[in-house]
Amino acid sequence: MISVEGIGEVEPGTDLAELVVRHVDLLDGDVVVVTSKIVSKALGLATRCPKDDVVVESTDRVVARRGNTVIVRTVHGLTLAAGGVDASNLPTGSVLPLPADPDAIARQIRSAIEQRTGLRVGVVITDTAGRAWRIGQTDIAIGCAGLLPFQSFAGEVDSYGNELAVTSPAIADEVAGSAELASGKLSQRPITVIRGLDPTYVLDDDGPGAGSLIRDEDGDLFGLGARDAVLVALSGHPERGFPISEGEDIDVVALADPGDLAVTSTDGGYVIHATRVRLVDAGMLKQRILAIAAAHQRHCTVDVVES
Repeated sequence: MISVEGIGEVEPGTDLAELVVRHVDLLDGDVVVVTSKIVSKALGLATRCPKDDVVVESTDRVVARRGNTVIVRTVHGLTLAAGGVDASNLPTGSVLPLPADPDAIARQIRSAIEQRTGLRVGVVITDTAGRAWRIGQTDIAIGCAGLLPFQSFAGEVDSYGNELAVTSPAIADEVAGSAELASGKLSQRPITVIRGLDPTYVLDDDGPGAGSLIRDEDGDLFGLGARDAVLVALSGHPERGFPISEGEDIDVVALADPGDLAVTSTDGGYVIHATRVRLVDAGMLKQRILAIAAAHQRHCTVDVVES
């Protein structure tokens, strides 16, 4: 790993490819890793608008919220604290959103480097992200060009003859994390060159980009925070973020455990029949049915009838 020295402050309009070529002697097969912060600075995205407003503009939907911390799915499809909007290493009062299309920027930088040097290189644009269930943050790839983003081993056989089903190293993220170790957070070295990767990882074309690393919502088992999932389910209104299974046969009444309460189906919902002394139990069952239906992205009505 080569942590590039002497970059200095990046201003709006800075040619990042020229910055790389000027400060490092590249070799064929190198991967150039650039922080999203200097990409956004070069694009002139710094703003003095209130951070909360910039986060809202960057948000597709809220995943989880606790106190002042908000985890959102961004308009890019990334899941990040505060939508990746950052105020560090900037004049007081300024904030910096992520570039609108990091993959496109990676392709532009790669093409410009190739035009200047004739070399085949990969380019990765990084940002910092936390991980569920783990303390601390690491850099991940939010933009990528000329590098295989991940390698699928599905269908391969290990040394014991076991067939692999889901093993898929996230190469671009591993490159991003290793580059951060060399660049550091406070050393003002926002460009790193990774040298000596498996040559099959560096592509002749731009490749599918880092967008291919984003799991689509229907395959995301953790689309909402735990508290948020409970609140959404109890509201009885299905929301994005709940995983669904196509064609899954769900008996919401059975899952809600009606006990000895009678429940009949109607067009689009259910009716719970209860005596006066069981109305409280019927009300609790109604909430369970609504919550389970919402958790499976199904809308239904539930009425309680005294019988």
